[in-house]
Amino acid sequence: MITLRSLDAGLVRVPLTRPWGSGVTSVGVVATHVVRSDGAEGWGFSWTPQIGAEAVHALLVNDIAPVAVGGPGEPGEGWRPMWQHLHEAGGGGLTTIALAGLDLALWDAAARADDASVSGWLGAQREAVRAYGSGVNLHYSIDDLVAQAERWTDAGFDAVKVKVGKPEVAEDLDRLRAVRAVIGPDRALMIDANQRWELDRATAALEVLAEVSPAWIEEPLRAEDLWGHTELARRLAASSGIPIAVGENLHTVHRFDEYLRAGAAQIVQPNIVRVGGITPFLGIAAIAAEYGTAVHPHLLPELSTQVARTLRATPGVAEPMVEDVEDAGFGDLGALRDPSPVTVRDGYAVENAHVGLGIRFR
Repeated sequence: MITLRSLDAGLVRVPLTRPWGSGVTSVGVVATHVVRSDGAEGWGFSWTPQIGAEAVHALLVNDIAPVAVGGPGEPGEGWRPMWQHLHEAGGGGLTTIALAGLDLALWDAAARADDASVSGWLGAQREAVRAYGSGVNLHYSIDDLVAQAERWTDAGFDAVKVKVGKPEVAEDLDRLRAVRAVIGPDRALMIDANQRWELDRATAALEVLAEVSPAWIEEPLRAEDLWGHTELARRLAASSGIPIAVGENLHTVHRFDEYLRAGAAQIVQPNIVRVGGITPFLGIAAIAAEYGTAVHPHLLPELSTQVARTLRATPGVAEPMVEDVEDAGFGDLGALRDPSPVTVRDGYAVENAHVGLGIRFR
C-alpha cells in the first residue's frame, strides 16, 4: 500500500495586474508538496482571493498534515475520512478549500509517478475546451467595460460574462446594451450578480435584463438560499426562461445534489478548489450528468481545463466551458515556476505538454 510520507504547505500572495476591486489587489495561494512512500512527489495548491488564506494554511499545517501523513497516498482514498475529520470546523468553505491542497497534490503525484498528465491519467475525452471571456468588472466605467468586450471579441471568444448588480437596474441594462453592441447578437452573453440580490429584486431585475438575452444568470441570490433559487427558477421558467447557474459558493456534493434535486439550478459551476479538489469535483460532475445538467468549472483555467477535458459527454447537455478571467491566470501573473500547462487561444483552452498538473508556484 502506498502511503503519504510528508505534506508541506506554504502561503504566497500573487499580485493581480488588474485589481478585482479597491481591496482585492492580490490572491492567496497555499502551495502544497507531498512525498509518497514510493518516493513519488506531487504539487498542489489551495486558493482564496481575499479572505482566509492564513486560516487555510493553518488547517493544512495543524489539522490535515498530522492526520494525512502515514495514511493513503493514492488520490481519492482518504478524501472522505479527512473531510469527516475536519467537519467539526465546518462541512465546507475553509475546510474543503484546505483539503484541496492535499487532494490536488495527490493527483499530481499519481500522474507524475506514471509520467503522465492528470488528464491523460484520467482519460481525456476532448482535445480542447471552449472558454469564455470573463472579468471582475462591476467597478469598471462603461468605457472600460466596452474596451474589455472589444478585447474579448478580438481574442476570439464566442461567449463572455459581465457582472451585474448596480444600485439601479437601468445602469446594469445600459452596460449590458453596450457590451451586446460590441459582441453582436450571436455571441453568448452571461451575467453574474455575485449573490447581490434578494428574490423579488432578482425577479424584477431579470425582467428588465432579459432584453439582452442572457445565456444565464449566475448567483442571483445568496448561495445558502435554496428555497429562493427554487422559487426564482420557477418564476424565470414562466417568463424569460433565463437559466440559473450556481456553484462558485457551494462546497459539497450534498449541496449540489440538493440544488439539482429542487430544480433550483440549470447549470452548475463547481470551483475545483472550493469543493475540495478533483475527487469531489468528479463526484459532482457525475451527479450533474444524472440530472442532465451542464457543468462549467468556475475560474482557475489552468486547473479547470485539465479536469474538464476528462468529463464524459452527456447526450443533449452542453459541453463543459472554462472561465478565463482577463489577466488573472497564474501564468499571466508570472506565478508559476514552469510554463503554464494550459493556453487559451481563439476561444478555446488547450493543454500544453506537461506531467501531473504542471502547476508549481514560484
